[in-house]
Amino acid sequence: MALDPTKHPDWQIAQDAEKSMKTVETLAAELGLEKDELLPYGHYMGKIEQQAVLRRLADRPNGKYVDVTAITPTPLGEGKSTTTIGLVQGLSKRGVKTTAAIRQPSGGPTMGMKGSAAGGGLAQCIPLTPYSLNFTGDIHAITSAHNLAMVALTSRMQHERNYDDEKLERLSGMRRLNIDPTRVGMGWAMDFCCQALRNIIIGIEGDGRRNDGFMMRSHFDITAASEIMSIMSLARDLPDLRKRLSRVVLAFDRAGNPVTTADLEVDGAMMAWLLEASKPNLIQTIEGQPVLVHAGPFGNIALGQSSIIADRVALKLSDIHVTESGFGSEIGYEKFWNVKCHMSGLKPDAAVIVATVRALKNHGGAQPPMPGRPLPEPYTREDVGLVEAGCVNLLRHIGIVRRSGVSPVVCINAFATDSKNEIAAIRRICEEAGARVALSEHWLKGGDGALELADAVMDACNEPNNFAPLYDWSMPFEQRIETIAREVYGADGVEFSSLARQRIKELQARPDAEELGICMVKTQYSLSDNPALKGAPTGWRLHVRDCLFYGGAGLVVPVAGDISLMPGTGSRPAFRNVDVDLESGQVTGLF
Repeated sequence: MALDPTKHPDWQIAQDAEKSMKTVETLAAELGLEKDELLPYGHYMGKIEQQAVLRRLADRPNGKYVDVTAITPTPLGEGKSTTTIGLVQGLSKRGVKTTAAIRQPSGGPTMGMKGSAAGGGLAQCIPLTPYSLNFTGDIHAITSAHNLAMVALTSRMQHERNYDDEKLERLSGMRRLNIDPTRVGMGWAMDFCCQALRNIIIGIEGDGRRNDGFMMRSHFDITAASEIMSIMSLARDLPDLRKRLSRVVLAFDRAGNPVTTADLEVDGAMMAWLLEASKPNLIQTIEGQPVLVHAGPFGNIALGQSSIIADRVALKLSDIHVTESGFGSEIGYEKFWNVKCHMSGLKPDAAVIVATVRALKNHGGAQPPMPGRPLPEPYTREDVGLVEAGCVNLLRHIGIVRRSGVSPVVCINAFATDSKNEIAAIRRICEEAGARVALSEHWLKGGDGALELADAVMDACNEPNNFAPLYDWSMPFEQRIETIAREVYGADGVEFSSLARQRIKELQARPDAEELGICMVKTQYSLSDNPALKGAPTGWRLHVRDCLFYGGAGLVVPVAGDISLMPGTGSRPAFRNVDVDLESGQVTGLF
C-alpha cells in the first residue's frame, strides 16, 4: 500500500516505493531490450545502447507519439512531469504498453526554487535521490564538454597573443586563427543558478606574467541552457552528434569568420566526454513502468525537450510513448512542433495540455503563488469567477496546439483545494471550445486516478490529424520570428533592437540559413515577453533585444524580454530543506 500523498512528502513516498521497485534488468526485459542493449548503473538505473536497439528494430512500426505541454504556469509549476508519469501509469492500467521520456532535472532548480522534476505524489519516477542528484553523470559530461571547448578557445587566445607566427606553428602545428576577443560568444557552464557568474572577468594576470590566460569579459550559463545540451536533445544518432559538435561556433576572427570547435580540434575530445551521455537513461515509475530520461529542462531559455534519441528508441519499444516539453505550449510545444519534429521527422498523434485551477485563478487576476510561502487566500477558497476569467489563457493554448493540426486533450491536474464547481466550469469551457477534457487525480491516486485521461489520450491517438509546421524553413528569420510572435504568442508584431537586427542580418547571409531553426528565449510566466501580463494579452509587441547563434545545434536564438541564460538563486532556496539522515544514510527533503 502506497503512502498517502496528503500526509507524506514526495521524498518519503519515493523511499517507501523504492523498497519494492524492479531491478533494472527486470524493467529492461519487460520493455523488450536484449541483454547487451542494457548497461546497468547499479541495481535500479541503466543506460540503453540506442544504436543497437535502433538497428535491431529498424523495421518495427513506431508506436503512437504523445507530447505533454501546459498552460502558462505559475512559479510553482503545473505538474507536466507529474502528469506525464501519471498518464503512463494510467495507460498501463488500461493494458497499453507505454513509455515516458522526461528531462533530467538540473541542479539549479533542484537546489533552487522548483525542486526535482521526478513528478510528485503517487505519480513519480524512482529512485528519487540518484535521479535528482548526479544520476548517471550526463549533466556533468555536458558541462565538461562545454567547458573543454572554452579551455581550448581561451588557451589558444593566450598562445596567439604570446607567440609570433613561426613559434606558434612550431609549438602547436596549427595556423593562427586571429580570434577577435570582442566577439567571443560562448561562455562557461555550471549546473546551478548563480547570478554572481552572469558577468565575469577571466584571465587576470599575476605579477605581470603573460601565462595566466587571456584577460577578457566572460560569463557562465546554466548547463541546461548550453548549446551542448540542445545538441544532445536534437542529435538523431552518434554520427549526427559528432557532426553537430564540430560546428559549434565559439567566437569570430578579426575578419568576421566563425571560429568553431573543429578549427580548435577539440570536437573529438568533446565527443569522447559525451559518448556515455548520448545513451538514454532508464528508470521506472513508482508503479513499475519504464521511463527514459535524456537531455535537460529550461524551455524558456533553451530547447527544453527530452531527446530525439530517447523518443526514437521508445517509439520502437512501446505502443504509446509520452514525451514532454518545457513550460507552456507557446514555448515548449512550439519548439517541439517547429524544431524538434522537423529535425526528427516524427509527428505527434496527440498532445496533452496540463491545466490547474491554481494557474487559472492566477490568470483570472489572483496574485501569483510563490514557492515556500502560504497560498494566498484566493487559492484556498472556491472562486468560479476567477477560474472562468483565467480560462482565456487555456483557450489560447488550445488554439496553439490546434494550429499545429493536432487535437489537444486538456488535463485538469487535480489539487485538494479544487472545488467541484471550479472543475465543472473548466470542463464546460473546454467542451464549448470543442476540446477533449479529462480530470486526472494521478497525484493522489497514481494510475487509478489517471484512467479518464488515459482514455481521452487513446481516443485522440486514434483520430487522424493534420500535423504541419507553422512556417517553412526557407522563410527569412525575421519573418519566422514575426510568425511565431503573431500566431503563437498573440503579439501585434515584433520590435527588433539594432543589435538583434544586425545579428539576424549576418545569420541570414549564411549559406545554410534554410537549415537553421528558430529557438525563442522568452519568459515562461506570460504569453507575452512581460511576465506581469497574465491571461491572453492583446495589443502588445514582442521586443527582441539580441540574437544568439548555436551553429552545432543549428539554431538561431532570438532573446526577447529581460531574461538570462543563468537564472538566479532566490531568498528561499530548496537546498535549505535537503540533508542526510546519518542513521539510514538516506537523503531527506528533496521534492
